[in-house]
Amino acid sequence: MESVSARGIDRRQLFRWGGLATAGVVAAGAPLVSAGIGNADSAENDRIPPDTLPGGAYDRYVAQLAAEGKFSGVVLLSHRGRTVLLRSYGMADKEKGIPNGEGTAFALSSAGKPFNAIAILQLAQQGKLQLSDLVREHLTGFDQDIAEKVTIHYMLSGISGLNTPEEDIQRVFQSREEVHEYQEWWARQSKLVGTPGVPDEFHAGANTVIPALIVEAVSGKTYWDYVEENIFRRCGMTASAFYTRPQWLTDAHIAHPYMKMEDGSYVDAVRNLDKGSPDDYILDRNPGRAFIDPMGDGGFATAPNLVRFVRALGDGTLLDRPWADVLTAAKIPHGATGFGTYGPSASIVGGQWAIQRAGGDPGVCANWSSYPDTDWVGVILANRDDVPLVEMIERETHAITGVSPDDGGGG
Repeated sequence: MESVSARGIDRRQLFRWGGLATAGVVAAGAPLVSAGIGNADSAENDRIPPDTLPGGAYDRYVAQLAAEGKFSGVVLLSHRGRTVLLRSYGMADKEKGIPNGEGTAFALSSAGKPFNAIAILQLAQQGKLQLSDLVREHLTGFDQDIAEKVTIHYMLSGISGLNTPEEDIQRVFQSREEVHEYQEWWARQSKLVGTPGVPDEFHAGANTVIPALIVEAVSGKTYWDYVEENIFRRCGMTASAFYTRPQWLTDAHIAHPYMKMEDGSYVDAVRNLDKGSPDDYILDRNPGRAFIDPMGDGGFATAPNLVRFVRALGDGTLLDRPWADVLTAAKIPHGATGFGTYGPSASIVGGQWAIQRAGGDPGVCANWSSYPDTDWVGVILANRDDVPLVEMIERETHAITGVSPDDGGGG
């Protein structure tokens, strides 16, 4: 994949690749090395760039977006675990008059996929599985070529060669058990159409679901329970969970997704399950139809909870440091300075690493970023369509690193 300008990246590419980094936004060469999420200690890194401060360039930019009706949600910038900037705009639930705030939990969509890889790595750290394990070593019922040729590593890296049929996006699920049964059946419909270990462009939702099923087989817990217990609770993410649709409708701290219709109006997706997005790349989708997010994907989190999550990756709370480095090590190059990892994406910006994961669905927009060399964390969470997430990530990155996408910035 060739490096492209950020102005040429659409939401579909961003959410498919997993972040601004993998879109090749910053141009320059770099070796394949580890992009660890660490906590920097140098005195130079104590500096707070003025663009990150309240009233600074990033703050003014987000305020302008909100004033123009282009942003509803929360942004947060944190340095060494201390909040530098926290802003909330718009409504979490317009019908009930509940505003967005720092305690609002937003749907993460694909921004929650790294939880899956962390669960796998925790079990690997405990010696309960190996990344080189084949599908057949933990699961049954898959085509023989998948069972015998596809490893956990290939799936986490997105190079399994699998192709998964399109999901039934019209179905309205009514229970956790129904979602689980369908996802397990759907993953087993996958076909091996490429060469495992070779980068491809196939649609492989099974790359997410199958590792989650392996987590369940090895741990004896459902994927949702495992992540809540071993990631959310361990990090102190007390306002984060895999909430169900009934909770989405009744819990005042969960943001509702506002989906844009063809006539330009916005509707609450969870309260209008009969309506779907008119956008081509998410045509007819509605996140409220899922009773609970599929295994290996999604979840809900507040902005401060995501900061806790990122810092827990660097301080040994979730994984011993060598295993945390395995998570974020650059594996598949995307453009000149962007790399795929086990879930997040990584890029070199101005001589430092930027680790990111984005996600999106109708009415859902999310991204968390770690800048481990200077110990910054950035969070963008939104609950309406038409949020310019690519541009927002660019502005966040520029505020923290001082590097503009147009400047280049390898190092």
